[in-house]
Amino acid sequence: MAYSSSIVTYGRAEGVVVATGMNTEVGNIAEMLNEEDEFDTPIKRKLAAVGKTLSIAGIIICIVIFVIGLIYQRPWIPLLMTAISLAISIIPEGLPATATIVMALGVKRMVKENALVRKLPAVETLGSSTVICSDKTGTLTQNRMTVKELVIEENIKNKSTIKVEEIEKEDKEKYKELIYAGALCNDAALDPDKKDEILGDPTEGALIFLARDFGFDQEELEEKYEREYEEPFDSDRKRMSTIQKIDGKNIVYTKGAVDEMLELCTKILTPEGEREITDEDKENILELSITMSKKALRVLGFAKKEIEKIPEEDDIDVEYDLTFIGMCGMIDPPRPEVIEAIKTCKKAGIRTVMITGDHLITATAIAKELGIWKEGSNGILGEELDQMTDKELDETVKNTAVFARVSPNHKLRIIQSLKRIGEIAAMTGDGVNDAPALKNADIGIAMGLNGTDVAKDSADMILLDDDFTTIIYAVKEGRRVYRNIQKVIQFLLAGNIAEVLTLFIATLLNWEAPILAVHILCINLATDTLPALALGVDPASKDIMKEKPVKSGTLFEKALIARVILHGLFITLVTIIAYQIGLQTDSHIVGQTMAFIVLSISQMFHAFNQRSNTESIFTSGNGRNNQLLLAFVASFAVIFAILFIPGLRTIFSLTILTAKEWAIVIVLSILPLIMVEITKWIKRKFKLTII
Repeated sequence: MAYSSSIVTYGRAEGVVVATGMNTEVGNIAEMLNEEDEFDTPIKRKLAAVGKTLSIAGIIICIVIFVIGLIYQRPWIPLLMTAISLAISIIPEGLPATATIVMALGVKRMVKENALVRKLPAVETLGSSTVICSDKTGTLTQNRMTVKELVIEENIKNKSTIKVEEIEKEDKEKYKELIYAGALCNDAALDPDKKDEILGDPTEGALIFLARDFGFDQEELEEKYEREYEEPFDSDRKRMSTIQKIDGKNIVYTKGAVDEMLELCTKILTPEGEREITDEDKENILELSITMSKKALRVLGFAKKEIEKIPEEDDIDVEYDLTFIGMCGMIDPPRPEVIEAIKTCKKAGIRTVMITGDHLITATAIAKELGIWKEGSNGILGEELDQMTDKELDETVKNTAVFARVSPNHKLRIIQSLKRIGEIAAMTGDGVNDAPALKNADIGIAMGLNGTDVAKDSADMILLDDDFTTIIYAVKEGRRVYRNIQKVIQFLLAGNIAEVLTLFIATLLNWEAPILAVHILCINLATDTLPALALGVDPASKDIMKEKPVKSGTLFEKALIARVILHGLFITLVTIIAYQIGLQTDSHIVGQTMAFIVLSISQMFHAFNQRSNTESIFTSGNGRNNQLLLAFVASFAVIFAILFIPGLRTIFSLTILTAKEWAIVIVLSILPLIMVEITKWIKRKFKLTII
């Protein structure tokens, strides 16, 4: 079956249409893709849950404060305003917008590195990935097949191969028949616009380049020896054959899998001519084929024969009574940068699994070279996978590094198995049949250069360069975004807790309100938002890819909650002290002004503390964040304007402070930063994990 939207790169065929539109296989996939996508990710659920919890808490606190005020027989209208300001203070108004902007900026950075994220919430899942299932060809390798070794009859006798670069110029003639077979039994061609690029299958392209290295131009050979007949490549037969008229003779050239072809060979080509092929010859050929495969070489066999006349019908079989010419071993070299990327994955606690249609021996050899294979790893064939139950597959997939000879349909089972055992799996794919697996994966990754439109529509992310290292960059960026959102949450909630506790304590003690509703709105919307956004673009920690994957949905870790409460208490303490100093030395309006300044500026200083939960702000472990400095200056300018522009000062019910009061305010504003630095030192010293 040939599915609509597939791209034909080689071969010839006539087809019968058996279905159209939505009745086709692609139509079935399209129907699935048209279903509404569910964007509900752990981070969205957590943020929604926090918003709901804080809203309920705000209403309860509002009622409690109102009741306490009535008990104190305070005027109900100012009391209601205070209660409402408390409810306002507990909600981090800027959090949803900031989280969205942080993810959007992460997506923008990713696309510059050739990773196009199609679904914004997928950024969060990237940081949680524990397994990357990657195709081999073009992703882990260069997708440029190169012939490395050749075998003809003299090599078969000696049980040896010869490297292409070691063949002397005067010896090249003896390989002529092998070169002819590779160049003429071939459906690929050189790109007329780019002579170093191939149109067609990369394996066949390697044979064209081999012919060129031996002094033969494939186009000239095809013009001189026109193709009269062909038996196209078939995945069941694993070979193809063509007939060319050469020097008045009808010559059949066959190429394909060695083990399949040997059964059809009755003779072998020698320098002296043809002779009967022996069982020893066949054993040596198969032994050499396995030896080459173990060196990560893809092995092709070549054969020929002469026939009297060209078949008149298209389906006549000419693949019998063949003469074995020889073999070639070719390799799609691994991308050098992938080896380092896979090392990075290991350090990050991410397992890489190779999924390929290649022979298991070849795939295993490349997996070992890349560092994917480790002691105790398994390699599974597609036909073995078909025989396994889901339970058996779930047990086997834990230690499987290579899935070989798999069809796109096998990918879906692999993904489902990984998800059942609790892995967060990223899956690469490029074909129409890969679409269900891409959609089912936690992160579906489509190939941008060679992928079909259906695969791209199903994916969460598209690799614009089809490069494995781009996935690693995307995971790193996903982790950065995830951690930065945590920094933003920690920063905003600590400030909100300080605002709530300040008003709550003042109400319990029957004080006048140290801060007003307008002060809270100003701090939350004007002075907190810019530092929060700056934290959202904080550089990734130098050790971010040495940490284990973040468990998906653990945005609010216990240690984060403890830090939020502790930091909130620090800010509350200095705010109340500032209010009391102003109240005792002058008046309520001075105390209120000092409380407002300390509350706002201490939170701005506190933003610097959020860059790391362990490292001091005086170290450069996380790099520079110039945006945070600019945000601090801009936020300070807002406070400065409110304090020194008369009209604004009146609206906010503030007053001018003396130099002494300013000195007290500055010292108190810096105190929370110092307190947090001390807790970080204690954490490093005693290796605490509770804060």
